[in-house]
Amino acid sequence: MKVIMSKISREEVIKIAALSSIALEEHKINALVEQLESVLSYAQRVTEIAADADEQVTKNINIFRDDVIVSFDASTVMKEAPERDQNYFVVPKIVDGSR
Repeated sequence: MKVIMSKISREEVIKIAALSSIALEEHKINALVEQLESVLSYAQRVTEIAADADEQVTKNINIFRDDVIVSFDASTVMKEAPERDQNYFVVPKIVDGSR
């Protein structure tokens, strides 16, 4: 199987760094481009190998027991929540959407 080298441009690296709020030193950009191309090429090769593998997918399959649906009263669970708003758990904000 032929592996096609993935390419990423210098401009794309600079744009990704800006979107990620990463400061890049000018003299290190070309080396970073080469490293990212290597990573992309490796990921592409892994994808090709995985596509060629004749393996059954067992993700999300419980082989030990049958799934059983258990109904419960939501108010019982909500009583245990440290903080709630109607039937929803209140959790701290962890993502800053300022960008």
